[in-house]
Order: sequence, then C-alpha cells, then structure tokens
Amino acid sequence: MKFAAIVEYANEPERLAQFRPAHRAYLQDLLQHGRLVIAGPFADGSGGLFVYEVANESEASKLAANDPFAKASLFRSVVMKPWKLVFASQDNLNLPL
Repeated sequence: MKFAAIVEYANEPERLAQFRPAHRAYLQDLLQHGRLVIAGPFADGSGGLFVYEVANESEASKLAANDPFAKASLFRSVVMKPWKLVFASQDNLNLPL
C-alpha cells in the first residue's frame, strides 16, 4: 500500500544543507529496497513529498521518523495519507538518471 508524506521543513537552510547528503542516502536506500516510490522537494524548498510502499500507515510513519532530516528535527510537520497511483507519465517526470 502506498502512503504519501507531505512534509514541511524547518526554516534552517544551513542545517538542511548539512543533513541533505544523509537524507538523500536514506531515501536512495529505501528506493533500492522497494520501500520508496517517488520523492522530491517542493520547488520553493519549503518541504517535500515522499511516497512510501509499505504494509500500513504505522510503517510509513516509522520510515518518515527515521529520515535523517526528521532525526535532526528538520521536519516541522508531516501529513501522512494513503495514496493510490492512477496515472503516471515517465516522460513528464524528468527523472535524473
């Protein structure tokens, strides 16, 4: 089951930059293990969207809580919602490869 986490970041650009490599490594690991569907920051840098593939909301919440940004208190808020993928366009996603 998929869960979307809509996250607002703390307004601490220096600390976000400091923890970003660990945050991205964590997400890369989740992606490689089939637990992350898609992720990325909002264009204004205020937060991000993470879609997890897990059995239930409790697991999704644990993944969000274990993110290095969360552990560094850089997640100001997290809204977790069950999510269904209905349409997707690989061409429009412009994924960095």
